[in-house]
Amino acid sequence: MSSQKSTPEEEYFARIEQEKKAALREKLESEAADKEAMELRKRHYNRCGRCGHAMRPELFKGVEIDVCPACHAVLLDPGELEQLVGEDKSGVMDSLSELFKFSRSKKD
Repeated sequence: MSSQKSTPEEEYFARIEQEKKAALREKLESEAADKEAMELRKRHYNRCGRCGHAMRPELFKGVEIDVCPACHAVLLDPGELEQLVGEDKSGVMDSLSELFKFSRSKKD
């Protein structure tokens, strides 16, 4: 079997083809990851983290919170805890936020 040398032109087109395949593979992987994340959000959106039942919004002290009708777990959206407890002068909220490492100033 004889080995043939490829021409610079053939090498160029082979490299272009490899780059196209790599870009397509990356795009497909990204789309698959996005689709998986969307499906995961759909499955878990507004579901109880304890038992999986659908959360039900309820008004509590003027703030709409989500409560599980099955196990009565409570889900607070960002900022709702601060609305319920008001301004923290004791430093407890700062301690809790540092303990759980969430940023109260970050709004999604």
